[in-house]
Amino acid sequence: MTQQVSGSPFLKPFFLKTPVRVVNPLRQRRHTLPASEFRNLTPQDAISVFEIEREAFVSVSGECPLTLDEVLNFVGQCPELSLGWFEEGQLVAFIIGTGWDKERLSQEAMTRHVPDTPTVHIHVLSVHRHCRQQGKGSILLWRYLQYLRCMPGLCRALLICEDFLVPFYVKAGFKEKGTSAISICNMQFQEMEFTLGGQAFVRRNSGC
Repeated sequence: MTQQVSGSPFLKPFFLKTPVRVVNPLRQRRHTLPASEFRNLTPQDAISVFEIEREAFVSVSGECPLTLDEVLNFVGQCPELSLGWFEEGQLVAFIIGTGWDKERLSQEAMTRHVPDTPTVHIHVLSVHRHCRQQGKGSILLWRYLQYLRCMPGLCRALLICEDFLVPFYVKAGFKEKGTSAISICNMQFQEMEFTLGGQAFVRRNSGC
């Protein structure tokens, strides 16, 4: 079995291979693990993205981080700052980012992409409801951050999150920058920062 990573020129295809062995057809397993692919999102993925996002966020906050029009706009303007995880062709998790040009995120950053800037604003990370509690969110975030390290000119990633998610992002290497100036439906957020220094490397035994 192989797992393929593909997408932009900076996300070159590679395969994680299991040892090759000859299997007697009579003893071959009836079930095999589904193939996994990581690639940049396209406008054709927008409906699947929005359905996963809506189910994940509306029940909690009553609002989606991105509307369907914003999803289409961002994956059209900067597909290289998105990453989707597909299993057997079906989207199971995704991240969408855009460029930003200020030290801190503001309300304007929620709907704007600024090209050719050293900062990535991560708008949303979401996992399909049938794939949660499997570590997919942390695996995808790790892959995304390693992918960003390979992109020339990028220095850091910013995001906002609710207080209960701060430990998740701290574990991933983010640092707290304090209370965000952004407010959505009277909800307050913490701003987090990840420094894109060092070299990208292949994660072993990631479970993906």
